[in-house]
Amino acid sequence: MTKHLFVGLLIIFAGLSAVNALEWGRHSCLPADRNVCRTRFTFSEPHMGTLFKIILYAPTEAAAKKAAQAAFARIAELDRIMSDYKSDSELMQLCKKAGGAAVPVSVDLFAVLRVSEEISNLSEGAFDVSIGPVVRLWRKARRTGELPSKEEIQTALDLVDYKKIELDPKGRTVRLLLVGMLLDLGGIAKGYAADAALEVLRQNGVTRALVAAGGDIAVSDAPPDAKGWRIGIAPLRDPAVPPSHNILLKNAAVSTSGDTHQFVEIDGKRYSHVVDPKTGLGLLGRRSVSVIAPKGVRADALDTAACVLGPEKGMRMLEQQEDVAAFFVFETEKGEESVATKSFAKYVLSEKNGP
Repeated sequence: MTKHLFVGLLIIFAGLSAVNALEWGRHSCLPADRNVCRTRFTFSEPHMGTLFKIILYAPTEAAAKKAAQAAFARIAELDRIMSDYKSDSELMQLCKKAGGAAVPVSVDLFAVLRVSEEISNLSEGAFDVSIGPVVRLWRKARRTGELPSKEEIQTALDLVDYKKIELDPKGRTVRLLLVGMLLDLGGIAKGYAADAALEVLRQNGVTRALVAAGGDIAVSDAPPDAKGWRIGIAPLRDPAVPPSHNILLKNAAVSTSGDTHQFVEIDGKRYSHVVDPKTGLGLLGRRSVSVIAPKGVRADALDTAACVLGPEKGMRMLEQQEDVAAFFVFETEKGEESVATKSFAKYVLSEKNGP
């Protein structure tokens, strides 16, 4: 369920190109804000298998650097907790005790697993963080170009069941009921990290910021000279061409899941890096879904669930969420088609709500 490399999302600020939008140190002064001329700064660091970018407004370079460094430190802390690549991460230490007694965990890990449980129940298992054994098979497939055998997939699927993850809120403990269970938070951790980074920025006096983590973007207050952060949703087939839709966000998040960058072609078939927990197979057929939600952690998990469910079931699930909007693009025999929730239109950039 891992997402990387701005899957389908482009940051476009005040009508500039994505490259110019990330330019360091652009000044922005408004008549109503003459005495506090804020400057836009951009910082980036690699974490969680992708490049995190932070765009923020601060009165001085020193203030901007201090806030960004604190935010990146928080992201690094969460990576040490939730990585399934680091054998000494808290997540992997938990997995080593699968089949045993309940394990006390950190506030952050428990919070992510609580949201995971919610989305798993909502999607009837289309989102399932116990997908780890299957994901590892597909990581190998992308390296070797060879499909996992039916026997390998079935053996891995026998360990996939979100209902076998027991959470105890009172003791803040987690128990994995099956020996060999392996959790993968790739479809939710970066959204949580983006939220956490925004909170650290707020604690450091930065209230106008954007945090981008691969296909996950979370924003706080709008830039001083705009009504919101302008974000482009890239077309399904060629993310290099102009965005198919531009949306305007503030104090919200958007996450996109799809196979634009992460896939493997084997025997003429294109398998997405997004794996269906029911079949153990990478998704077939081009598709991309962007979900807008109040927090990145929910947007991150919901877009993966919707991507697995497909346009009809996925959009039906998302329409039931009052605080969620979504745009789904998919390929059919007739060509590329799209569908959106009713609430998506209010975010689409127009002359009326443009910067």
